[in-house]
Amino acid sequence: MAIARVGSSEKVYSPNKRSKRNAYLLLAPGLLWLLLFFVFPLLNLAETSTKTPSPTFETGEFVQSFRFANFIDAFLANQAQFYRSFTYALAATIIALAIAYPLAYSIAFRSGAWKNFLLILVIAPFFTSFLLRTLAWKQILGAEGPVVFILKFLGILPDGATITATAFSVILGLTYNFLPFMTLPIYASLDRLDYRLIEASGDLYANGATTFRKVTLPLSMPGVVAGTLLTFIPASGDYINAQLLGSPDNFMIGNVINSRFFRVVDYPTAAALSFTLMTTILILVIIYIRRSGTDELV
Repeated sequence: MAIARVGSSEKVYSPNKRSKRNAYLLLAPGLLWLLLFFVFPLLNLAETSTKTPSPTFETGEFVQSFRFANFIDAFLANQAQFYRSFTYALAATIIALAIAYPLAYSIAFRSGAWKNFLLILVIAPFFTSFLLRTLAWKQILGAEGPVVFILKFLGILPDGATITATAFSVILGLTYNFLPFMTLPIYASLDRLDYRLIEASGDLYANGATTFRKVTLPLSMPGVVAGTLLTFIPASGDYINAQLLGSPDNFMIGNVINSRFFRVVDYPTAAALSFTLMTTILILVIIYIRRSGTDELV
């Protein structure tokens, strides 16, 4: 505690109070940003979700009637899209995990001097826009693209068959676009792993498979959980891949929300669907984190 003398009076300055005040000042810009661009829009979305069309039936005119049945009606009318969204997101997450873990493991333990270069290659897709990357996959998977040509040449794909406008192409697009979000957290966990623990496992006569199962995988689970969440959550609400790589039969709930907001101009339904999607994802995330034993991520 510091004491400053001013004339005959003494003032006591508490370092703890000063540090708390500085902490609040540092947090203020971030809290203000969240308040303006997250809390207020979320409250506005909640207020919109319970509105009903104006009695004049003018397009885009709604009045507040606190109709909470909007949530039930919106969900029942779009159950298939909800189910499809979570199915596609789960499939993309599993495929991305199967690709990302060996990739991250190789970069962390086997890349040597090439580690930084390989990490740049992982994040290189971020140098171009999400839309352009998806359009590129539309060309690659198109009827005149190299993938269809090779599959037909090998006799795997019959003549007249296509890959685009299918669930496979949508899941493939989701996997590709969100693969870096899976790879980087896993790599971070593996790179922080104390290699002496792996050596100790070998000293205790554990083979490579046992060492991976008993040491490497458990210690890298925080990265796996973070990667799966960073992949599953945005993939569930995505609509670009379904719009460009799929057909109306492959549309996800994000496509419905986008259409309700910008084409149909049905703001209450779009807001209700958005809240339902957010709530469902939040519940699934909490259950997943509790089950995975990484509660500190909540």
